[in-house]
Amino acid sequence: MAIEEEQEKLKAEFDSKLGPDAFHEGWQSLLKVDSAFFSASVSLASVPRRKSYLSRKEQVLIALAVDCAATHLYAPGIREHVTSAAKEGATRDEILEVIELSSTLGIHACNIGVPLLVEVLKEEGKYLEDITRPFDQTQQNLQQEFTEKRGYWHTFWEDFLRLDPEFFAGYLEFSSLPWIKNVEGTSGEGKGALEPKLKELVYCAFDAASTHLYVPGLKLHMRNALGYGATPQEILEVLEIATLLSLHTAHVAAPIIEELTGASN
Repeated sequence: MAIEEEQEKLKAEFDSKLGPDAFHEGWQSLLKVDSAFFSASVSLASVPRRKSYLSRKEQVLIALAVDCAATHLYAPGIREHVTSAAKEGATRDEILEVIELSSTLGIHACNIGVPLLVEVLKEEGKYLEDITRPFDQTQQNLQQEFTEKRGYWHTFWEDFLRLDPEFFAGYLEFSSLPWIKNVEGTSGEGKGALEPKLKELVYCAFDAASTHLYVPGLKLHMRNALGYGATPQEILEVLEIATLLSLHTAHVAAPIIEELTGASN
């Protein structure tokens, strides 16, 4: 089979499995420089779409969470998934809410760093009063407010709240917005645009991504998602979509290879 004919066949397969709107420069170059890997990549990427435990709109929003996370920021994917989400019926508010939820990733610097700081202080025998004193009334109120707005509490917040209630309060306001804001046209007032289950699956997506792999958060949000009615198959599908981040290696590299060496095959 001629090279052009083979590529046309593979592109038709891509369109049938992933949709023509998903075809961007990275895919196009990969098709030219390594058609076999292109085909294998399409097969992998199409599995969640074919099984569809999550709706197509939910799948696209999960993929957006992976690509827009601060640890990845894959602009071609962000553009693709925003476009696809809108075509699948996602509203502007729903798309923006994925961005808002994904923007909480940075707090993991504190979730990991503060317990380590406390561990070091204990080992050094320094500032023990600061890390053992009970919550004052302000801190108790913040803990209650967090629990009410976010729907859970976890022990990894306690040292953070104890050592810097001001920054904790700032993060509480920042992270709670998707859970409490009024969105026109939604069923529940003051609950944001997305259902709680999907919010928790968004957290799972960027925590599970290979650029982050934040185990405490992933386990917590899996538990929360189950509590909101998620099935194991839905959570697994989130992990499968997050796995597709690895395809971006070829999507970024293939155009460069094509430019510098030419597509000789």
